[in-house]
Amino acid sequence: MAVDIARLEQGIAAGRRADLSRGITLVESRREDHQALARKLLQKLLPRTGRAIRIGLTGVPGVGKSTLIEALGRDLTGKGHKVAVLAVDPSSPRSGGSILGDKTRMGELARDENAFIRPSPTAGTLGGVAARTRESMLLCEAAGYDVIIVETVGAGQSETAVSMMTDIFAVLMLPGAGDELQGIKKGVLEIADMICVNKADGDNEQRARIAAAEYRAALNILTPVSPNWLPPVLTVSGLAHQGLGEMWATIERYVTTLKSCGEFTEKRQQQQVRWMWSMLEERLLGRLRGDARLAGEVKALEAQVHDGALMASVAVEQLWQLLGLSAPAGAEAEE
Repeated sequence: MAVDIARLEQGIAAGRRADLSRGITLVESRREDHQALARKLLQKLLPRTGRAIRIGLTGVPGVGKSTLIEALGRDLTGKGHKVAVLAVDPSSPRSGGSILGDKTRMGELARDENAFIRPSPTAGTLGGVAARTRESMLLCEAAGYDVIIVETVGAGQSETAVSMMTDIFAVLMLPGAGDELQGIKKGVLEIADMICVNKADGDNEQRARIAAAEYRAALNILTPVSPNWLPPVLTVSGLAHQGLGEMWATIERYVTTLKSCGEFTEKRQQQQVRWMWSMLEERLLGRLRGDARLAGEVKALEAQVHDGALMASVAVEQLWQLLGLSAPAGAEAEE
């Protein structure tokens, strides 16, 4: 497809959703020429980014992420905010296809003129996080969206990856923490900036309060992510629209607190550096897997490691040399 970068830049800057969708499609493309154009587009739009609140949100399947996001999103657009939802969709490891059902599950929000929902297939990337989620987030900011919500599939290492690209990371939990508390991943609580016990309505309301108390007790024995912020535990209900005002007020308080001590800016700067290294690793791996000239040698090395004829460390050294990279200074002397 022919891409007019100047026109696309103007359309995104003007907040046109069709152009924003085209821009995200461009950054998600695996074609090298499209990737080069995407980098050019992002660099041009960079001065327009960085003004949004970036929220990561995760939870096990069935916890009610989509219902909560739609309810919160509708509340925020009603207050004059522009909300973008980047819903990372699981890809099938066999077919590579994805569900892409978020626009169906968030029907009302999808029809809101001040909202934008983009389901993105993971395409097999680490932890279920779409390879271009960061770039998509920047394009949404350039289009004028001041609240970005990144929803994860709630599996694997996606939680850690999303926590390292957003400002605040919220974990949704179900009422009835008893046995569930024993089975939750300690790592998720360790990276949480806030915990929300969802479905705290009707008969579940009392159970949700008990669950919140148990999660607070669990957090007391963990070291908080930030020395300036103790993760709160809230009870909310996306279905009944309860606790959403408190949830948003907590998010705003978090941003204000971290900005006042300089941690907010430092956190974003560190994320940018991690992003750089992550992209470098991705390109190096892509070069190995995608270069037809290297394919035969890579496959032969894989076979030798598979059969036990070659040490993995030796194979890595040979792959390093295939990329035209020399051994670190002093490596030969150490051998």
